[in-house]
Amino acid sequence: MATFLGIDYPTWWFLLIGAVFTGYIILDGFDLGAGIVHLFFVKEQSRRIALNAIGPVWDGNEVWIVIGGGALFAGFPEVYASLLSAFYVPFMLFLMGIVFRAISIEFRSKEPMQWWRRMWDFSYCASSTLIAFLLGVILGNVTQGINMGPDHVFRGSFIDFINPYSILTGITTVALLMMHGAIYLVMKTENRLYVKLTIIVKNATIFFVMMILLTSFYTLLYLPNMAIVIRRFPELFIIPVMMVLAVANITRQITKRKYLYAFISSAVTISLLMVLVAIELYPNMLISTQSAANNLTVYNACSSQKTLGIMLVVAGIGVPLVVAYTTFVFITFKGKVSLDEMSY
Repeated sequence: MATFLGIDYPTWWFLLIGAVFTGYIILDGFDLGAGIVHLFFVKEQSRRIALNAIGPVWDGNEVWIVIGGGALFAGFPEVYASLLSAFYVPFMLFLMGIVFRAISIEFRSKEPMQWWRRMWDFSYCASSTLIAFLLGVILGNVTQGINMGPDHVFRGSFIDFINPYSILTGITTVALLMMHGAIYLVMKTENRLYVKLTIIVKNATIFFVMMILLTSFYTLLYLPNMAIVIRRFPELFIIPVMMVLAVANITRQITKRKYLYAFISSAVTISLLMVLVAIELYPNMLISTQSAANNLTVYNACSSQKTLGIMLVVAGIGVPLVVAYTTFVFITFKGKVSLDEMSY
């Protein structure tokens, strides 16, 4: 098998796709979190400031999921086909949420009527919450496996996706992004809104800690196979330890009101959660609950070695450019948010 720097191409693509989707959850995650907490703001000015905090970056952050989808299609077309066909309804709801979030942000300020703005405020909050919840539901089902036959076609129904574990991971994802977004907003605001957000951040963090503990206990009790790799390689136990320390540091930095460090720790927590999922899945990408022989792995579902090699070079050029652009935007729009005639 062809290799790149001593590692086979399929594994490199697995890592690349995981990194891109992790980037999406970190970046668009705080946008979604800002939407989830949007209705906690009562005053019109507070809602406008919250919208303008994410205004310069939210549409650029969505680029990461487009890159992730493209990379998945290029590297593992069979996984792309099976995943999107199996999760057709959740993905259509996800796209609907993306659309309504965008038009809610853009349409809200087009008319001055109070009912008009309240309608789009509700739409913004509901669509952001729906997107976050569906991300967790999809991740939960991928983690525990789906009813997939030997032809890699999904044999179940939409109801199969609504199970205790996926609901738990969905709510946990909402809690995580709610905390992540609230921390971002508190960094961008001041005065009374800042004070209000400090309270929201504390409550959101408590909510997340409760949910991550419940999800972890459920995983250990009902999905013991998720710890097989760590039991086989005890040195990997350092990853959940680091995640616990990152979560603890979020609460520590919030208490000290050092919200930038709390935000960094929140991003690290998201990254480590994704790393844990990747470790327990690899080399599988889609697990079949019917038989392990039906699993889609990085080897039986990948494109040709030549395709992977060429596309890896393209990704090696393109992804750093997107990272550079994202960094430039955040540096350009750093600092506290103020309202002017160009604001939402």
